[in-house]
Amino acid sequence: MGSKNKLKRFRENETFNNVIQPTREEVLNNFPHKGKWHSFFNNNNPIIVELGCGKGEYSIALAKKNPDKNYIGIDIKGARFWRGAKTAVEENLKNVAFVRTQIELVDLIFSEHEIDEIWITFPDPQIKYKRTKHRMTNPVFLRKYFHILNENGIVHLKTDSEFMHGYTLGLLHGEGHEVVYANHNIYHNEGSPKEVIETQTFYENQYLRIDKPITYIQFRLKY
Repeated sequence: MGSKNKLKRFRENETFNNVIQPTREEVLNNFPHKGKWHSFFNNNNPIIVELGCGKGEYSIALAKKNPDKNYIGIDIKGARFWRGAKTAVEENLKNVAFVRTQIELVDLIFSEHEIDEIWITFPDPQIKYKRTKHRMTNPVFLRKYFHILNENGIVHLKTDSEFMHGYTLGLLHGEGHEVVYANHNIYHNEGSPKEVIETQTFYENQYLRIDKPITYIQFRLKY
């Protein structure tokens, strides 16, 4: 993507009422929407967060299917989620929003127990050991998720990375968390949850064309 297109998208994001782009300092110093997301959506419906949302494909698709739930996509790359934000505006989807910030700040964006579900879709597996701290299911991140999820909150991990699937599953079992469902090839299993196989990202479709297995884990955190 050229720099001109990026700048155009950044400017357009500023006009969308479903996009919030705080500075890091604003997040660190009492982010105004923290604990008040139901007021932002003007309802008390469940709140579902997509971390590393990219173009917002999952947030948009799920928001269309579930108008009685609120969806928030989080990504640091605003030029990417511009597509999702623009689609939401064009299709008058009132139950979806996007926040441009670092994912490691997620526990400062939401209050304790404010979230019902978290989706992590096709994250960078960060295979090298020195990149462990950046894996989105490492113990530090799991603690952050536990903080913002309600008592029965669910985390969904969908990935094409066998490494990420195995790493996460081992960690969950080792720390005593509840694995609700796990499958290493969801499109070759009749029992896969519909919401997992009915929504596909652009890159996921590419993986499926070459028959690359897509894995999925649904879990609850227990501390």
